[in-house]
Amino acid sequence: MSTLLEIRNLKKHYPIKKGLFSKQVGAIKAVDGINLTVQQGETLAIVGESGCGKSTTGRAILRLIEPTDGEILFNGTDIRKLNTEQLRKFRTDMQMVFQDPFASLDPRWTVQQVLEEPLITHEKWSKEQLKERVEELLEVVGLSPYHAHRYPHEFSGGQRQRIGIARALALHPKFIVCDEPVSALDVSIQAQVLNLMKDLQKQYDLTYMFISHDLSVVKFISDRVGVMYLGKLVELAPTQEVFKEPLHPYTKALMSAVPVADPEAERERIVLKGDVPSPENPPSGCAFHNRCPAAMDICSKVQPIFAEAAPGRQVACHLYPTSTPEEAIAGQA
Repeated sequence: MSTLLEIRNLKKHYPIKKGLFSKQVGAIKAVDGINLTVQQGETLAIVGESGCGKSTTGRAILRLIEPTDGEILFNGTDIRKLNTEQLRKFRTDMQMVFQDPFASLDPRWTVQQVLEEPLITHEKWSKEQLKERVEELLEVVGLSPYHAHRYPHEFSGGQRQRIGIARALALHPKFIVCDEPVSALDVSIQAQVLNLMKDLQKQYDLTYMFISHDLSVVKFISDRVGVMYLGKLVELAPTQEVFKEPLHPYTKALMSAVPVADPEAERERIVLKGDVPSPENPPSGCAFHNRCPAAMDICSKVQPIFAEAAPGRQVACHLYPTSTPEEAIAGQA
């Protein structure tokens, strides 16, 4: 597979200002130096606790919010260097499905108007062509053409999310960021929407970044999993390997919380001590060291490098040294 998206040192810091003249006194490091690649046709899941920076990462990649630093290479083009007009044209290739299907749809517009909007904005269509394309999109996501003249409040949550998916597909994108697209839906409806997304991926050769905190959903839909903690990636590996043998202590704790179907299965539940530190003032060294059951002296002093610990597996942990402490310190300079 070819590389569709490459992220280099992506950062999003929100300034903290105080005083009469709004002087900056610090920053909340929502995303703090992420490096990853996404291959054409795959589904890369991003998981982690609430507030770890998952959604901010997705929005920063699409430039729905402006990154503080870093490169975002899409098919070799750094989209951070695009001006407003260039970015508008580029958006046909990159779309997003939002978490709340009701909040993401204009309640004053019919489904016809919702699905027409991207077509009118980016392309020239006749009224008849628009009508045909909207009907086609509705059928693709499992809805009927007569739904086109209804308003969002007339649909169930699952149907509204299907409309959101149809809107994302309208311009034939190559890459879609899915920001917890099924978290607001009933479990039975979740399965229907996930199966729809997998079918659409095969049909249109789509590439997904799937942001979620539900590990059972991630196991079902993803090819690789990236685990985030306090704005940083701590592990990145194929899905089956992460669930079978997680490497990072934080990933191990996450996986130990996944329910298993066998009531007689014996598995150690790892309960982390303390709370997630504030992104305003993260701990020195490894941000996870004050909660880590395997913490060593070096963990509080030196930030581990995110590097390959096994073929196809990357991790940021001193338990899997990929460099000397001196090299690690140099890498942070």
